[in-house]
Amino acid sequence: MTERTLYEKYGGFSQVSKIVLSFYDTLLDNDEIGPFFDEVDMSRIVDHQTKFIASLLGGPASYTDKQLRQLHSHLEITDAHFDELETVLRGALLDHGIAADDVEAVVAEFGKRRPLIVR
Repeated sequence: MTERTLYEKYGGFSQVSKIVLSFYDTLLDNDEIGPFFDEVDMSRIVDHQTKFIASLLGGPASYTDKQLRQLHSHLEITDAHFDELETVLRGALLDHGIAADDVEAVVAEFGKRRPLIVR
């Protein structure tokens, strides 16, 4: 029998979508991170981020390292910004009932992308 992914365990795309919306609700109010989204089409970003977070949970969507690097290359994202993103992601996952061990697994997967996103 195949073990379920975290994506399947926690309800798939609809649940990930709720997590991402609360993630951005918090980020947009953040003085350090919020300005990155001032001139951004949020519906497009939410769609991309939902696919990205789904992939971190073992879901069907994924982005290559090259795509992630290219999508963030024009931004001045620092380690401090990335740390804040991790904190907000952790909180959003916990707020939506993701078990603490699973949250840490997802945050660890997110952390592996740091070199592609931080300048």
